Amino acid sequence: MGNWVVNHWFSVLFLAVWLGLNVFLFVDAFLKYETADRYYYTRKILGFCSRTLRKQLDHNLTFHKLVAYMICLHTAIHIIAHLFNFDRYSRSRQATDGSLVSILSSLSHDETKGGSWLNPIQFRNMTVEYVTFTSIAGLTGVIMTIALILMVTSATEFIRRSYFEVFWYTHHLFIFYILGLGIHGIGGIVRGQTEESINEGHPHKCAEYFEMWDDHDCRCRRPEFEGQPPESWKWILAPVILYICERILRFYRSQQKVVITKVVMHPSKVLELQMNKRGFSMEVGQYIFVNCPSISPLEWHPFTLTSAPEEDFFSIHIRAAGDWTENLIRAFEQQYSPIPRIEVDGPFGTASEDVFQYEVAVLVGAGIGVTPFASILKSIWYKFRCADHNLKTKKIYFYWICRETGAFSWFNDLLTSLEQEMEELGKVGFLNYRLFLTGWDSNIVGHAALNFDKATDILTGLKQKTSFGRPMWDNEFSTIATSHPKSVVGVFLCGPQTLAKSLRKCCHRYSSLDPRKVQFYFNKENF
Repeated sequence: MGNWVVNHWFSVLFLAVWLGLNVFLFVDAFLKYETADRYYYTRKILGFCSRTLRKQLDHNLTFHKLVAYMICLHTAIHIIAHLFNFDRYSRSRQATDGSLVSILSSLSHDETKGGSWLNPIQFRNMTVEYVTFTSIAGLTGVIMTIALILMVTSATEFIRRSYFEVFWYTHHLFIFYILGLGIHGIGGIVRGQTEESINEGHPHKCAEYFEMWDDHDCRCRRPEFEGQPPESWKWILAPVILYICERILRFYRSQQKVVITKVVMHPSKVLELQMNKRGFSMEVGQYIFVNCPSISPLEWHPFTLTSAPEEDFFSIHIRAAGDWTENLIRAFEQQYSPIPRIEVDGPFGTASEDVFQYEVAVLVGAGIGVTPFASILKSIWYKFRCADHNLKTKKIYFYWICRETGAFSWFNDLLTSLEQEMEELGKVGFLNYRLFLTGWDSNIVGHAALNFDKATDILTGLKQKTSFGRPMWDNEFSTIATSHPKSVVGVFLCGPQTLAKSLRKCCHRYSSLDPRKVQFYFNKENF
């Protein structure tokens, strides 16, 4: 068996790469379906499981990227192995020494004579390029490789942020990739000896008498080969069915009528839409996909819900951050034009749904990243008004980091209402919130310093004073750990990756080795 592996290492490599690639494709397609449609329900199913198990759902995009890297690696190995193999095919076809290799390479390609060929290079002057672009396996391989390169390169951070349309449309080349994968093996370029031919003469024994195959006295006959049946469709069938079902469901939900009940233009080019939709039900921190057919019939963009489940509408806040959002805001700013039609799909689950599962919650929002926490704070306000005794959370720390003062006006009314509600109920210490301004100059600081003794902040009108700069996270975490020595603290972030790295490090640094003492669990919003 060891000698066989050594002599057929290319075949072993092909088999390993092929199976590995298809397993990854299957799992990745399943996970993409899961996170696109049933993520909310799976989180509910896993509600009784450990936090560690539930948190794995929040790494779906990281897993998606890792699978993409593995597919690229396997594709490169697959292509390189084919190049080596075709070089061997070419040299075997050129051989004229009467060896076993040359005889096997000269087997007929004529279908009328059985088509029992083994070497895909039919003639000595046939090039590898010709075989590549005239065979099903070669042509589909080229198409899949080009599609994969375009999908990977257009999915970089810069392209996604600056040219989202390029990323969106290019990523849908996966349809051609999956189709190519399904028919890649139809051409039968990977061949094996037929069962009848094997029964007529054992390959190992007859290989020693290959020079006598044409003799009538020899028991060994020329071997006959046939293409192996394609197997890839079996691996992609289930993900394709799941994807088609998911698209049908999303299309059905998107066609349900959405009524826009209120439009608000906030400072810093932020649009608030309040909407109603029959049968719509949400939880805190969830998000929806929004499409505006008049701008682009195919583009769907995710937006976090800023309303609370207790409200009779659902709302989103949209900041101008690209062509699509700028066009949408411009469409709603036109006073004498009809309101654009909006299609909504969702809601979908996120890490913030688990916020009320923690005794202490730390909410960190950067700029428009405050939106999931607006939903949470609104829900808390309603829970206090209705005297909800099932609320497990005892303390919330809220940090909002913005570049400009106008951004704080988005949810000023909400924070003011929370301040008043906490005072009336005698729970002033329940919510500890801090506002940080990172884009400031000497004039703003001087104006704030002159009015520091006033009861309310000169910039926001809130009782909590605005801090200039960024939070000192080590000091903040140290204070929280000291104040809650035996609590489980959930840290939730909606913001940039650099901030996520800092908070993740602090969670590890200030979590006690003793599981009975303070433990920090980091959660980040991913879209």
